[in-house]
Amino acid sequence: MSEQVKTKEKVVMDPKYIIKLTLTLLITCVIVAGLLGLVNQLTAPNIAAINKANTEKAMAAVVADPASTFSDPLSITDDMTAAAAQYKTTVSEIYEVQSNGAAAGYAVKVNASGSQGTIVMMVGVDSEGAVTGVSIVKNAETSGIGTRVMNNEALANSGVGVLDQFVGMSHADGDLAVGTNVDAITGATVSSKGVTSGVNGALAVVEAMG
Repeated sequence: MSEQVKTKEKVVMDPKYIIKLTLTLLITCVIVAGLLGLVNQLTAPNIAAINKANTEKAMAAVVADPASTFSDPLSITDDMTAAAAQYKTTVSEIYEVQSNGAAAGYAVKVNASGSQGTIVMMVGVDSEGAVTGVSIVKNAETSGIGTRVMNNEALANSGVGVLDQFVGMSHADGDLAVGTNVDAITGATVSSKGVTSGVNGALAVVEAMG
């Protein structure tokens, strides 16, 4: 029985074709990169303006005095970062709050983990280290479940908004915890815990400032 030997036909590529193909791909990449850069230049200012407006709205919602003013963003130190990290949160922005020309506390923007992603929130903390308000800036929580927390739905046992319950709380008596000194929305425990972590992180950041 004769052995059949299979041979592969050698493909010879035309050098000119290879050069042409390479140049075509290079030009395409340059054009696409240029278009993406142009789109970014056109949209970046609008995105920045929207983020700024959302941040200002959130800051106004977490202070005790509606007429409060805010400083420019303060520098975030390693101590602040470490303090927030204790509660598995990150601090992204912090502003000094001023009321009638006097220092009245801080507005702290933190990121915490929710059930479906990151919860971006603003927490107001007064000069005594107590929470003055909590506002959600951005979230991806499940509609009809986690969003009940994000939308500050009233707690069944007290009628107080789930975010509003934090007002007046501090670390004076220890950390805040769902089931201990914080109530959760039924069926949205993970989202409630995420917000609680964010509040703990914000309090810790202010404490780290001395």
